[in-house]
Amino acid sequence: MIAALKALFESPARESEESQRQRLQLVAAALLIETARADFIQDAAEQAALEELLSGSLQLDKQEVRELMVLAENRADEATSLYEFTRVINDYYSAAQKLQLISAMWVVAYADGNLDKYEEHLIRQVAELTYVTHQDYIQCKLAAKS
Repeated sequence: MIAALKALFESPARESEESQRQRLQLVAAALLIETARADFIQDAAEQAALEELLSGSLQLDKQEVRELMVLAENRADEATSLYEFTRVINDYYSAAQKLQLISAMWVVAYADGNLDKYEEHLIRQVAELTYVTHQDYIQCKLAAKS
């Protein structure tokens, strides 16, 4: 019991760069998947946009993207709140990387030609939890819409 309590206050072991990179990829993919799922309809256009964003931004081939998506879907299914994802984003992402993530979420939301209120709400929550200003949030939205 005492060992468990001590473990809460000890700093975690250093994470390797590769492990950290994979965790960040997983978190970003999970948030994009949550965006695609927010309207309760995952269509082919959103799926294609999601795969293209992951492939392009993470420089992964199609097989790696599919594997990442399976892992991210499982992670998103297990998550109890957005905080699990946004905490990692806040710990490791720069302001520019946060904007890229919010922009990518907007691209996924607009991919099917219909912006659902649940998609918009989710992106707003993530923007607030990652300290993206409202002005930047709106600029990302407008850029993705056009």
